Amino acid sequence: MNWEMLAAIGQLAAVCVGIPSLIYLAVQIREQTRERRHSAVHALTVQWGDLTCALHDNAEFSAIFLRGVQSFADLDPVSKLRFSAFFNRFLNYFEGMYFSHCDGILTASSWGKIERSMSELIAYPGVQQWWETRRLWHTEEFGRVVDAIIARGDEPKAYATYNLREIAAPETRS
Repeated sequence: MNWEMLAAIGQLAAVCVGIPSLIYLAVQIREQTRERRHSAVHALTVQWGDLTCALHDNAEFSAIFLRGVQSFADLDPVSKLRFSAFFNRFLNYFEGMYFSHCDGILTASSWGKIERSMSELIAYPGVQQWWETRRLWHTEEFGRVVDAIIARGDEPKAYATYNLREIAAPETRS
């Protein structure tokens, strides 16, 4: 046996060992990507749940929120501050989810669900009034997403069955 034959056998052995190793590596990377995606979606879900606690844990803030979606301009200064801080956080989560979708972490169906939720909230006049004053707090790319939703002119219906006219301002309650 000469050196060329040994070299050829060595190369063949390397290929036979290398191909299964590459396949194994590809499977591992795919599994890690899937786990990373699930972890990111779980983190976003937990953050979303934590945010919405403010609505169901505090009746006073819930009333501010429901008045604010109708008219941000009509809120008193403290209520404007509370609504603004909450809704900015709300849109920051939406923005994070948008970029997670752009990066392939959120699937199209998951982003579709989020976009529908976002669209229903952004349809309200008070949210649009707020957006005019706070648009610059978000990235231009996400700003275009919100602006496109507003431009569609969807009817606000997320709280259509809530009798929002019955939510009185604190100073007018008896």
